[in-house]
Amino acid sequence: MVEHVHKMGRMHKAGPVVGFPVLLAYIGAAIYFVQQSNGGFWEVILALLQAIVWPVYVVYHVLVVLGA
Repeated sequence: MVEHVHKMGRMHKAGPVVGFPVLLAYIGAAIYFVQQSNGGFWEVILALLQAIVWPVYVVYHVLVVLGA
């Protein structure tokens, strides 16, 4: 979790604030990739794995477009 120090010196954990949108993104990606699969067991497993790593592909293609 990410921790921030407030003015009063207390620690604040920002984990759930960041985690919820990430969970929603994973669920949305999982639904998309499972719908694209043919429905076989291993195809669904592959779709769930793709849902985990799809941000890597997005970053890669953005860097390719930027020429980095």
